[in-house]
Amino acid sequence: MEAQHAAGSWTEALWRRCYETVVRARTYDEMAHVLQRSGKVAFHVSGIGQETAQAAAACALNTETDLFFPYYRDYAFMIALGMSVDELMLSLFLKAADPNSGGRQMVGHFGCKRLRVFTGSSPVATQIPHAVGAAYAARLRGEEAVAFVSFGEGSSNQGDFHEGCNFAGVHQLPVIFFCQNNRYAISVPERWQVAGRIVDRAHGYGFTGVRVDGNDAFAVYDAVRTARDRARAGEGPTLIEAMVYRIQPHSTADNDLLYRTREEIEQHRARDGCSAMRAYGIEAGMWSMAQEDALRAQCAHALKQAIEYAERAPYADASTLCDHIVAEGGQR
Repeated sequence: MEAQHAAGSWTEALWRRCYETVVRARTYDEMAHVLQRSGKVAFHVSGIGQETAQAAAACALNTETDLFFPYYRDYAFMIALGMSVDELMLSLFLKAADPNSGGRQMVGHFGCKRLRVFTGSSPVATQIPHAVGAAYAARLRGEEAVAFVSFGEGSSNQGDFHEGCNFAGVHQLPVIFFCQNNRYAISVPERWQVAGRIVDRAHGYGFTGVRVDGNDAFAVYDAVRTARDRARAGEGPTLIEAMVYRIQPHSTADNDLLYRTREEIEQHRARDGCSAMRAYGIEAGMWSMAQEDALRAQCAHALKQAIEYAERAPYADASTLCDHIVAEGGQR
């Protein structure tokens, strides 16, 4: 079914938290691209165009009790959970103090015990059965936790997705499957990936599926909040398909104009959720261009400091190469 939003359910504080998160993620993402192109860092995977859905989803969750399994574009989601720009820069520069992996993982991969974020990996969709297993474990322990896992539409064609959905459906587990359908699995368009709608797959596994406009923060927030309420009430999982668009190339190693046109990109840029949120805030009297300028200046200052900090930070010492591979005492 199609979800409808109710803007009236938002407070000014909630709107501000969500919008400021979107802007912080956007400015970080743009700077990361510049740093890669200038040779400062090796690689970047962009989330531009998907920040509104990510931030709104995070705002609907409980950061004290829920369990999080983000995917590699979820910068806005991580910022909303509490990861700082300094920490994101440490990860981008692959430094030892990176809280996600100590500079060991590919950039854009998250894992932070402090923020209840489980470590992800590069093979797509592997986080889905992990989220389902964590939800099952939380139920067995009697914990008030809901597992939230995000992924792209390409991941919905992997066996991990179907196995995770099937197990969650059979056991009616408290899981929110959050598909960020950005229309391309690297260079493969959606029409070549699936014959129907991803959201409709939920019914085959015995639980609710909802499709939302990922550029509409209100719609995403309401869908995730409703899914969380259902999960906590013992009503099982929900699959949410958030329709977004990847404005940047798949990664800095990708030439996206080999498989899509500049006109298509600009059409979607014009419907960008960041601009829509700003326009709503101004119209509702919650925001002004003076506040916008101040926020952008604050972001620029924070990014400058974060870059300087990350550049000075040391890389991991070579002696730590085998850490976390074999347990102490030789136990594998």
